[in-house]
Amino acid sequence: MTTNKILSIRQPEDVLGYIPHMLGYWPEDSLVAITMQGKVLGATLRVDLPARHAPQVLAGFADRVRSYLIADEEADGVLLALYSDSGWADGAVVRTMVPLLEELRQCLDEVDLSVRDAWLVGKDYWRSAYCTDIGCCPVPGRSVDSIRDSRLSAELVYQGSMVGPPPGAGPGTSSLARPGSLDAGVLEAETHYGERMLSLWRSERCLDAVLAVWQHVITTRGERAPLHPGQDAALVGFLRMTLKVPAWRDAVIVMAAAGMESAKSGAAAYGFFDDEGGEDPVFDPCEVGVPAVASEASSAGSWSAVDVYTYGDVLLGMRPEVPLWPQLHALQQVMSTLCVEEENGAVAAAALTIQGWISWCKGRGSIAHASLELAESACPGYRLAELLSDVLAQGAICEWARRPESAWRGRRDLSV
Repeated sequence: MTTNKILSIRQPEDVLGYIPHMLGYWPEDSLVAITMQGKVLGATLRVDLPARHAPQVLAGFADRVRSYLIADEEADGVLLALYSDSGWADGAVVRTMVPLLEELRQCLDEVDLSVRDAWLVGKDYWRSAYCTDIGCCPVPGRSVDSIRDSRLSAELVYQGSMVGPPPGAGPGTSSLARPGSLDAGVLEAETHYGERMLSLWRSERCLDAVLAVWQHVITTRGERAPLHPGQDAALVGFLRMTLKVPAWRDAVIVMAAAGMESAKSGAAAYGFFDDEGGEDPVFDPCEVGVPAVASEASSAGSWSAVDVYTYGDVLLGMRPEVPLWPQLHALQQVMSTLCVEEENGAVAAAALTIQGWISWCKGRGSIAHASLELAESACPGYRLAELLSDVLAQGAICEWARRPESAWRGRRDLSV
């Protein structure tokens, strides 16, 4: 979700400093393309660089990049950054990448997407792809410290943005789960609430209670007020328990993206409920610290019928026109605290799958792919992870990410 504040980009270091914050990590062996609408930055695309540089390979690569970028129908230009650690000592990086850039330039010109500028970025150095002035771009290049220390990068860090490790960096470095082991109090709470509620998953009142807790958590917690398993053991255990029920898991996703009423009406439409709604609640959200007022407000709902969407439309990123990005972002942060690295089972698979889905919605395909791979490893055959992996394998881009007016932009609009 964007804010009213606009950050200005004044120099190449600002653009290159923005990219890792937008992706969530420093790219490697990648092309990053950012569309432009006049002087305003639009959608960001990251793809792996081609392994071979034969003419037909470069032409196919350029066609594929173009097919992604034209989804931004308002774009009239593009910025390119190529990340490679090879060939800096002898200048081969320029000789290798210029043919690729030229193929991209010609291909994008055909659809009126002019390449405004392009840069080469390595582990230690960066340079303009077109500059031949040694005074401006010395051999082998300028230090990447000027990117990390750029004004815009510093501003984004100040505002709470963080650059994590690349997807698949290995245990101990992932932001998708916590390091260490699960707290005994969390496991005790998870078992306790599971014994009370899992057999009643088709109860409408159970779903009301589950959604009340999740709504409170994603509107009050997240990266600014993270969950602490030691201090919030009962709450964390309860949240983990709810992820064991696919119907509850999907309802939480839909609620975060499209609102409470879509989650509840969608569950009813799928025939989840088998009670008449008249029995006493089996769980009071106040038990895990949810204020009674918040619980009652969540149960009441505040969306009109025109704002209600089906589960399928939401999970495919088709509706609503613009998702509730603050809630989705908070849900992603909460999910990363609910499982630990190298954990197996349905809870870990659900938490990782939801993070993968939200990353796909944000247009972060690499992180989405890594999340779903971990989910399938944690629980082989986990159905939602398999379905989403198939979507990614087909090269599908979430509709929200394709349209500038609905795409995730973190907390900022940026202009040059």
